Amino acid sequence: MQPTFVLVHGAFANSFSFAPLQAELGLLGHRSAAVDLPGHGFAATYPGAYQAPQDLEALATAPGAIKGVTLADNVAHLIGILERAKRNGPVILVSHSRGGLTATVAANQRPDLIDRIVYVSAWCPVDLSVGGYYAEPEMATVDAGALASATVGNPAELGLLRSNFRTADPGALAAFKAAFLADGTDEEFMVFLNTFQPDENLDTGTPDDRAQADTWGRIPKSYVRLTEDTSVPVAVQDRMIREGDALTPENPYDVRTLTSSHLKWLVEPAPAARVLGEIAALLPAQS
Repeated sequence: MQPTFVLVHGAFANSFSFAPLQAELGLLGHRSAAVDLPGHGFAATYPGAYQAPQDLEALATAPGAIKGVTLADNVAHLIGILERAKRNGPVILVSHSRGGLTATVAANQRPDLIDRIVYVSAWCPVDLSVGGYYAEPEMATVDAGALASATVGNPAELGLLRSNFRTADPGALAAFKAAFLADGTDEEFMVFLNTFQPDENLDTGTPDDRAQADTWGRIPKSYVRLTEDTSVPVAVQDRMIREGDALTPENPYDVRTLTSSHLKWLVEPAPAARVLGEIAALLPAQS
């Protein structure tokens, strides 16, 4: 039976960013479904103050639909999609960036729904929480001020993290490009930036949401390294691979590598689609 790739986006993103990749997968004969986590996609909030001419004072206090959304909400939503996909055959769960947190917890809870899990420069905490990794040497090269330069409002008061991706500040735009798409053109960067939504939820989980050997560890897994990623540097990607292999030495990662920044693999998705096709071929034959 043909597998379904279930694609899970990262922070401030949505299913729309996977459209070019899905086109490539479809042309290679693969089936895929891109997920919008709660408060994302058409459920996102775009306050009137976010439109031009912007009113940053009003934007700083405007309510957002993603307020109160938790990692547990994301996981429950994803599990519902995995249940539906599993009715049609094998499921390959693919996550990017922050989407790896949701994928990992879903794998902890329902390994029976996932035939292979794939992380593309995605977070799969093992020894530490995500916040813990940010304090480690592997993350020392990350520009922590890139996102902060466009943060609007007080996250504690808003109950969410809000960024002004429609800023015209040259410094903020340059920082975003360096963080997300340094290997893309300025035009590609602006197109991708305008697919981002302003709000993201605050919940990144607890130590209990790290990969668990007896559930997550049973699932065959692949990690696609992005060598030019400055948001999730290859050093921390490699650390998570090592930690995952140490947690389940009998079930190590199948490791692939793409020369890409955090987003270039989605802007020019043909190489990634080919890699995912190779990973799909690893599934055991279905009777």
